Amino acid sequence: MSATSSPLLDENSQNNNFSDPFGRDDMVDGSTAFTLSDTLETFFGSHVDLLQRRLQRHSDRLKSKADEVLRRRNSSSPGENVIANLEREAKAFQLKVSSRMMQLASSWQSAKVVRTREKISFFFGVMSLLSSALLFGLAPQWVHIAYTVQALYLLPLRVYFYKKRSWHYFLFDLCYYVNILNFIYIWLLPQSPALFIACYCLSHGSLASAVITWRNSLVFHDQDKVTSVFIHIYAPFSFTVIRHYYPNAEDRFPALNKLQYLDPWRALLLSGGIYLIWQLLYWKFVFVDRRRKIESGQRTSSMSWLLNSKSSIIGKALSKIPPQGRIPSFMFGQLVYSIITELPAVFILYKSPFWSGAFLIAIFSVSVWNGGGFYIEVFGRKFERELEALRKELAEIAQVKPGLNGPSSKLDSFPDEDTMSSRSLTEDFRFPPQPVSSNMTFEGEMPKAIET
Repeated sequence: MSATSSPLLDENSQNNNFSDPFGRDDMVDGSTAFTLSDTLETFFGSHVDLLQRRLQRHSDRLKSKADEVLRRRNSSSPGENVIANLEREAKAFQLKVSSRMMQLASSWQSAKVVRTREKISFFFGVMSLLSSALLFGLAPQWVHIAYTVQALYLLPLRVYFYKKRSWHYFLFDLCYYVNILNFIYIWLLPQSPALFIACYCLSHGSLASAVITWRNSLVFHDQDKVTSVFIHIYAPFSFTVIRHYYPNAEDRFPALNKLQYLDPWRALLLSGGIYLIWQLLYWKFVFVDRRRKIESGQRTSSMSWLLNSKSSIIGKALSKIPPQGRIPSFMFGQLVYSIITELPAVFILYKSPFWSGAFLIAIFSVSVWNGGGFYIEVFGRKFERELEALRKELAEIAQVKPGLNGPSSKLDSFPDEDTMSSRSLTEDFRFPPQPVSSNMTFEGEMPKAIET
């Protein structure tokens, strides 16, 4: 399960030091509004100022080099050589600045596209959370509709991007299979008690627990992580609402008329049978038909990713098993895991609205905690990189200008604002991880996939 990233300096963290654009009076003077021309002037003015400072710094370096050359030469040396050297340095510097500006323009355009996509993801994630809370409190009969609408937006995007990046074997994992079964029950077979039991148990079992086992993170600006959290949380949320909070649920979902009480062993048998159907299909398609592609490294599946993961407990356990026994062990382990995670739903959650709500809050809290840790880790590492780059640049300036000892001269050449501004336009600060290697994930989190 996901989590990538990856991921540009978050524009939401930038401070807009504008005066109050709304004013405090009853009437607002249009002449004082922040217009488009002000925006352009502010943007280009800051970049022109940045370029001037960089040019001044390089000019100081050239002057220092010229002074050093003059000191080394005696007074009888001809000045033409010094002038020629300065001209060559100036031409080389002009070419370097021109190339740098072209790189800045290209990086700025690509960064702008990435930031726009992350803004859309952030907007969608926050509005999904808000609308879900409002629907739960005001109109719970609309929750399963919101579940379907969001899936129609998020799942096709995931299929497109995974296929584009050759990660599409992750799409055959159990979580997608269960979500498809959920939609079949909701819209095609709401009168089937067996299908309702299987969907309810699997949604509250393997799907919900995967938030913990695969360290899903609620990172709003990352669409992949938002999709992963949606797939694992919205399914048990929807079926909890249908079971406990949906008004007159038996009219919309007739299967509930026959399920006032849940027989635990029958529930485990039905959900286990549905699970085994998926397991056999998965084994045939991935481990038999596509085995060569996986072994050659052209494609990645859940098991191959786990085997390459040096931090996960499952990966360490699989690596100790002989190659011929890994697939059976992996499949058997998944079956045991699925049954164990369904036990709370079968024995407690189905008959208790209170514990069902507490269960959902606990699962959601884990994703929020992981998301907070993700932001802290990423911004912490980025800040460390900025400090290291700043330290190196100050060291270079100190070597070029060995006479800078006074505090005023240090302030004149202090590159904090310039360096940070130029670096924010050129470096890609998008949050990792992008799979497939385990060292690109956040503390063992599944890379952009949703494994259960």
